[in-house]
Order: sequence, then C-alpha cells, then structure tokens
Amino acid sequence: MKIRFTIGKKIGSGFGVLIFFIMLVFYITNTTLNQSRDINDKINNIYNPSVSTLEELKLKIIESKMLIYKWVAFPSESDNPEKKKLNHITSDEYQHIRSKLEQLSQFWPVSAKSQLDSTLKKIDDLFYEYESVKVLLPDFDSYNDAENRFLAISNVDENSYIHALSNEILWNLNDLINFQKHQTSKVSKEMLESFDLLQFLIRYLGIALVIGGVLVAFYTTRSIVSPIHRLKQILLELSVGKFPKSKLQERNDEIGEMTHALNILIDALESTREFADELGKGNFNASYTPLSEEDSMGYALLKMRDALAENERVLEQKVNERTAEVVRQKEEIEEQNKKISELYNEVTDSIRYAKRIQEAILPPQEIIRKYIPESFVLYRPKDIVSGDFYWFERYGNKSYLAAVDCTGHGVPGAFMSIIGYNILNYALSSTKGGSPAQILDMLNKGVSNTLHKTSNTETKDGMDVALITIHHDTNILEYAGAYNPLYIVRNHEVLKINADKFPIGSYHENPNLHYSNHQIELQKGDSVYIFSDGYADQFGGPKGKKLMYKRFRDILLEISDLSADEQQKRLLDYLLDWKGSLEQVDDILVMGFKYA
Repeated sequence: MKIRFTIGKKIGSGFGVLIFFIMLVFYITNTTLNQSRDINDKINNIYNPSVSTLEELKLKIIESKMLIYKWVAFPSESDNPEKKKLNHITSDEYQHIRSKLEQLSQFWPVSAKSQLDSTLKKIDDLFYEYESVKVLLPDFDSYNDAENRFLAISNVDENSYIHALSNEILWNLNDLINFQKHQTSKVSKEMLESFDLLQFLIRYLGIALVIGGVLVAFYTTRSIVSPIHRLKQILLELSVGKFPKSKLQERNDEIGEMTHALNILIDALESTREFADELGKGNFNASYTPLSEEDSMGYALLKMRDALAENERVLEQKVNERTAEVVRQKEEIEEQNKKISELYNEVTDSIRYAKRIQEAILPPQEIIRKYIPESFVLYRPKDIVSGDFYWFERYGNKSYLAAVDCTGHGVPGAFMSIIGYNILNYALSSTKGGSPAQILDMLNKGVSNTLHKTSNTETKDGMDVALITIHHDTNILEYAGAYNPLYIVRNHEVLKINADKFPIGSYHENPNLHYSNHQIELQKGDSVYIFSDGYADQFGGPKGKKLMYKRFRDILLEISDLSADEQQKRLLDYLLDWKGSLEQVDDILVMGFKYA
C-alpha cells in the first residue's frame, strides 16, 4: 500500500527541526531572564532603596545641623517654624527613616549592618546633644540670658562635640552609600555578563535557525507554496471584485480539493453579485436561488432583500422626522448662543468699568513725581482688574508710598484693593500722619474686622504690603512691611530691610502682634524700591523657570544709576523678554525712586 505524503506531513517534518531549536532558545532565554530578574529585584528592592534612604538620612542630618545652628544664632519663639522643623526631623522623620533602614539592613552583609547600627547610635547621641541646646534656649526670652546663650553657642561651634559627631556621622553615611552603590554596580555587572552569554548562544543558534529556515523554505516552496500562490492570486482578484475568466485545473491532493472548493465559491459569488446588482438598483423583487437547503448565506440574502425593502420605507419616514427636529434644534442653539454672547459682553463691560473705577483711585505718576521727582511706577495687572495696587498720600512735609499685594487677582483681588485703599486713607487720617508701623497695625485690624467677622472664620483673605514714609525735611525714611521687604541700592550694594512675617488681615488670629517700624537715613544717590511678588514669580527664560528674587536684585543693582524713566523701561523690557510667549502668572507692581 502506497503511503500518501500529505501537505500536513510535509510541513510538519520541515518545521519540526525549527521548533526544536526555538524551544532550546526559549529555555536558555528564560533561564537567563530569571537570573536577571532576581538580580534586578535586589537592585530595586534592596540596593537602590538603601542608597536613597541613606541619602535621605544624610540630608536630614545636614538639615538638622543647619537648624540647630539657626536655633542658637537667631533668637526666636518656641513656635518658630524652623524650630518645629528641627523637632519634627529628630522625632517623626528620623524614626521613619530609621525604621526603613532597619528593614533594609536585614539583607545587608554583617559588616555593613554593624556599621549602620553604630551610625544610628551616634545619631541618637547627636540628637541627645541637640536637646541640651534646646533646653538652654527654649523661647525668645531665654536668649537674653548671656550664660545660657554662651553655653549654647559653645555647644554648636566648630570645636564642639556636636560639630565633630555630625561630621563623623556624615562620613559613616557616605561610606555606607558608597558601599551600597558598589553592590549595585557589582550585581549589575553580573547581570550584563549573563546577557553577554545569552547573546553569544542566541547568535549561533540563530545562524542554525536561519540555515534550517532556508532549507524548509526551499522545500516548502517547491511542493506547496507555488500552487498556493496561484490560489492566493485568484482570491486577491476576487477580493477586488475581479472574477477569473476560466476555472482552475484540479489536482488529486489537498490543493486539488481546495481548487474544487474555490471553483464552487466563484460560481456562488457570481450569482450573489448579480443578485446584489438588482438590489442596488432598488429591485427588491429580484429572485435568488440558494445553492442547497443548507445554504445559510443564500437564505440570509433573501431575508436581507425583504429587510432592505422594509428599512427603505422606515428610513424615509425617519429622515423626514429627523430633518424637522434638526431644524428646530438649530434654531434653539442659535438663540442660546445669542444669549450667551450677550451675557459675556455684559460681564466684560462690567469688569472694564470696574477697571476704570480701580484706576481712578490710583494716583497718577505725575502727582507722585511732583513730590518725588526721580520716581517711577511699573504696574501691569494680570487680568483686566488687579489685586495689586499702589498708594500715595501727603501729610505735612511727609510723603507716604505703599506697594500692596491683595489675595488673588482679577475681580476678587480688585475688591480687596478697594477695601485696602480706603482703610489706608482712614489709617493715615486717624493716626494724624503716624509711622508706617502704626498705619499697618490699623490696616491689619481694619481688614480683619471687615473680612473676618469672627475669630474662627476659615477665610484667609489678606494683603502683603511694603509701606514707606519720606521725611523731606530730615532725609529720614521710615519703613514697615507685611511679607514684602524694602530694597535700597547704596554704593553698588543691595540693602534688604526684612518685613514682618504675618500678613495684613491676621489681627483676629493674634491681636498682640504689631508691625516693626524701621528708620533709615537716606544718602544722596540711594535708589529705593518697594514691590509685590509678581515680578520675581514670573515664569520664563530658556527653561521656563521663575525669575526669583536674586535675579530681581541683580537687575535693580544694574539699573540703579539710570534715570527713573530708563529704570522703568529696562525693568519692563527685561520682564517681557524673560516671559516670552508664556502667560503672565500674577499682577506685577514695582515702585522706585532715586534720592538726590
């Protein structure tokens, strides 16, 4: 009996060898990847977290060292934010980092874990020494005790135990960090070596697969692919609606059976095409005979013919109904768009009118220059109306200037600016030309009473202010500020007078707080500047970052010798160049004058 070598056997024998090599490649690859995954888990779950946590602990030690120096060097209350920050580091943050390190060190070598334990004990000793400093200077009044302050300073100077211990801790942490980085590099090298081995094996197995594939392809092409290619060409022609001019010759194997089936399919498709042509012409009475009782597609075509006839009737009715509905909805949308446009115009007109009102209360620059000739005001609101405003008044032989930054910008900020402007005028009148600190105290109380009706309100609206008084007969300048400092450029150096760190509107939170009054004797050639935070906070430059106060001071130092008009122009040009195509982020206000 002659054995029939079917197409399946031909293909199976050809690809059996390929499958063997593929399985071999898969096994080697899987083994290498599992080893690499284990190494990667160590890097991600032990070495990298260990390095990052040790780095974090190192930063906290450096930060705590800086804060304990500030604790001693700068007198402050017990609730000072930096003191709270130090207490938080030595308690909660340190304990959290320590817990993470103790968990990670379980997987470290014994020597590294021992070094960590020793370092943590030294940190405990360091924080214990911090406590002895804190006890000496617990509050603001304790800084008046000379003995306590001397002891505290000696505990943190360069010859102190704290200084030596903190340096030793940082050295140990650096040693541990370098060790963990070395471990990471070591296991990474092992992983790369395993991948090099995998690459070497796959390269030569790949060559074997290519050779085997060429042989299988040649064998398969001669016995299978050529006749299959002919069948494929016929099917491609059928896919674009092109029918063969004659039937295919049938063979006595599987390909011959496929050819016979394809000839039957061509006849059926020809019949279906003729039927579809009739349906496309709208002839829903066209007849179609299924190939057999099992010809589900033939009966589906007949059912489709009947459904198309019914759908045509229903669709025609729906089209008429939908057309009428669309026309009605279009009219409604047009009416709504018209109303929205009217409302938008009304709101915009109202805001523009509010801008005229706000501009009306701002003193013209000419009035300021009448009393302070070499002065300028750079004022650029973010929106139509502004939350920044400037204030100028005369009382006797004194001139009062203020740069005020209200909470928010736009309409909310504009409302705040009206409130602040009126209360400033009232405060100046009530104090009969009092000091800037007295006026800010009254402004603080007035804003708080106006906006914060009760002490437990959650409203946090307020203002940041820089207020100066110029005594024209004595050359004395007085200054008081809420967050906004005063800059004086003198002898090519920027002098900064710091503001108090509580805003206007916080009276109900602590009525006992009062603003500090500073007196400065002006010298010929001094350039004086007050401002809001909008200029320094503007994003821009090549990297889209904030301009920042350091760059702002450098600009003021550079332009301080110019005239007032040229200073204003240079400030504006630099701002526009810095901002570029980015949006203005806040209202901008800068006021300045040269004292001649």
